[in-house]
Amino acid sequence: MKFGEHLRKALIKNYSFYYIDYDDLKHQLKKHLKENDYEWTDEFEEEFLAALEAELDKVYLFTKVKNTEVNRRIELAEKYVHEVVDALQNPDTKTKKPLEQDFEDLEEDLSDIIADVHDLAKFTRLNYTGFQKILKKHDKTTGYSLKPIFQVRLNAKPFYKDNYDNLIVKLSKLYDLVRTRGNPVKGDSSAGGSQQNFVRQTTKYWVHPDNITELKLIILKHLPVLVFNAEKEFEPEDSAITSIYFDNKDMDLYYGRLRKDEGAEAIRLRWYGGMKSDQIFVERKTHREDWTGEKSVKARFALKEKKVNAFLKGEYTATQAFEKMRNEGKKSAKEIHNLELLAKEVQYSVLKHKYRPVMRSFYNRTAFQLPGDARVRISLDTELSMVREDNFDGYDRTHGNWRRMDIGVDWPFSQLPERDICRFPYAVLEVKLQTQMGQEPPIWVRDLVASHLVEAVPKYSKFIHGGATLLTDRVNLLPFWWPQMDVDIRKPRIQQGYGISRQQQKPKSSSSGGELDEEEMLLEELNQYSSVHFSNDVNPLEEDLDENSPLLLPSSYTARDNSTVSNFFRFLWAKFLHVFNDDRTFTIKPGTDFDINSTFASRLPKGKKICVPIRIEPKVYFAAERTFLAWLSIGMILGATATALLNFGDKSSIVAAVGFFITALFTLTYSIIKYIGRTIAIREKKIAQYSDKFGPNMICFFIFAATFFTFFFKFTEA
Repeated sequence: MKFGEHLRKALIKNYSFYYIDYDDLKHQLKKHLKENDYEWTDEFEEEFLAALEAELDKVYLFTKVKNTEVNRRIELAEKYVHEVVDALQNPDTKTKKPLEQDFEDLEEDLSDIIADVHDLAKFTRLNYTGFQKILKKHDKTTGYSLKPIFQVRLNAKPFYKDNYDNLIVKLSKLYDLVRTRGNPVKGDSSAGGSQQNFVRQTTKYWVHPDNITELKLIILKHLPVLVFNAEKEFEPEDSAITSIYFDNKDMDLYYGRLRKDEGAEAIRLRWYGGMKSDQIFVERKTHREDWTGEKSVKARFALKEKKVNAFLKGEYTATQAFEKMRNEGKKSAKEIHNLELLAKEVQYSVLKHKYRPVMRSFYNRTAFQLPGDARVRISLDTELSMVREDNFDGYDRTHGNWRRMDIGVDWPFSQLPERDICRFPYAVLEVKLQTQMGQEPPIWVRDLVASHLVEAVPKYSKFIHGGATLLTDRVNLLPFWWPQMDVDIRKPRIQQGYGISRQQQKPKSSSSGGELDEEEMLLEELNQYSSVHFSNDVNPLEEDLDENSPLLLPSSYTARDNSTVSNFFRFLWAKFLHVFNDDRTFTIKPGTDFDINSTFASRLPKGKKICVPIRIEPKVYFAAERTFLAWLSIGMILGATATALLNFGDKSSIVAAVGFFITALFTLTYSIIKYIGRTIAIREKKIAQYSDKFGPNMICFFIFAATFFTFFFKFTEA
């Protein structure tokens, strides 16, 4: 799909006059080139630049108007919501008690504001893409370099840099008040609830930037934004989370987490907010296999920032770190002992294995959860970036410190060289559910994760992605999602009507007085830009949308014809496989869609492989051993049968004895070879075919042959 066509289909009708006139600008390029034998002149450049400036002014002014309008509507809604809630909670004779209809009206008004925020975010992103596309087309077709110059003008009128998180937090508070009829759930924001016998399930998804704001607005209708300090005014820095991950030159922690080895650890230092944060959390995540009966755990303790360097060098001991806590007596002796033990283990690991800062992850997190209730917790991480902190290439980025100081929360960290940073193209959605045994998750959560807004990526890890992307020369195994980063994750709308919908518009009251306010003056200024013309011509030089690569399809999808004959033979083949194959085994055959290393070989760097974690439980070893012993037992029985026939049978029995002896010899030899191969495959966690289709068939064949020739020679003897 060409961008011009995409713009026509995706634009919001109410805003249609204020979009970038992409088709007109494209037509102007083509027209001037044709007029002058495809030579671009300075005069054409000035004319095109003036038209581009006019489009930028139009978009910028409209965005400014809508931002002003949305903020005013939120302020007015906030006033009405608090009036209704106060009247409900503090009734008096002068004020009429609010009715259910009053709350329903407020909910409709807030839903309409939410739709406005969604439309505005969509409008700005689409227009910014339009400017980038037309600048790219201009530079490619004319030979003039306009994009770097015009980017300065875009930065001077940054309509696309508006952050809607502040509006989302305000709307979340108001919507929660209205939804709960003035009785929002209260509790410790950091508490996890007190459920017993629950099942914890965590799933991760990627979210395309086009869908981020819509996703946030959908979630806030069901869960409030989790704010740890409700009394403090929200600031963008409050949502920043930064982690420093540790590893050594051999990338032992990377490989352990990637392969999901039993007991694999991840050690990181994390802080919340800006670089001035004085409290640093030292965290250790430990992976546990299901067969151990234990759960993967994350434990942490706090250190003062000024003590971190000394702690990592061993100069500041764990006992010293908790001496003040022990003297204050605010925590129990058992809690302090556990924290001190954790600190000693982390410090010992860092010193023994020579772990050092390797990678930093930065993102802004929006969390949704009822305070004190962890049954449903959803977090969305945006502006995700991974930054190198290592010195493996001879350059000391931290200069002896535990973290580099040339960046903070100033995303997108334009001061860094490209080799030091990976700006992840998607947001990461994490859904954590705690449900009672046999209980289904809420319907709205199921609809959300099944919608077109998200793409499931099981076991995605920021640490693993950063290591695979920034330190590719130091690792040989890559995560399964690495080759698919250039595949567009956007999907067509699966469920019609799902998403942010606008309530029927209500007549709005006009401003008091006869003078124009700031908003109306801006609208008056926009009148000169109120025309957009869309043409149907297609420029052969126009590229397809960069974002419109082929959509991800299910791994089971293959192109199939509708031929009756081919379908009939395919049905027979499926029946044959069902009868003769063991459905309990899963085999990955070379060259199929399931063979990840084969399918994405062209996208992998030379010498790199995709790592597919394989879970091996101890009972698998015992199963292989039991199978080997069973084969030995069969071989010994066949050998004993051969010996009996040889010693006590007649001449014709000698043939049978030879046949059973060959069968016994084959059984014993084959079982040993098979057992050794299975043991090595299990130990190395290889993806292999553990079922055996050859051995049993050969034993049956040998026994049948021995029996057949015995009867044959007996008959010829007679």
